[in-house]
Amino acid sequence: MAVIVKYVVERQGEEVMTFSSKAEADAYDKMLDLAESLVGFLELPGCLSDEQIEQLSLHMAQNKEQLQTLLKGKKAVRAPGKAPKAVEAA
Repeated sequence: MAVIVKYVVERQGEEVMTFSSKAEADAYDKMLDLAESLVGFLELPGCLSDEQIEQLSLHMAQNKEQLQTLLKGKKAVRAPGKAPKAVEAA
């Protein structure tokens, strides 16, 4: 008999994702926390629908490194098919 350890990320009593390592589960949970915080930041009356806000906040949380680079005043360079890389602003 094999023993399998699974780490489950749960939100509002619902299983969201299952991981084989605690570090991956913690990173995903932290990303979801950031996305949830961004929802409150992005809520502007009449600008975006709830679905758009949720999608945008999740995208921003998933790409927080690039977002932090942009907020520091650096430009993100995007190669075709690759994630943007930071370069110093001129």
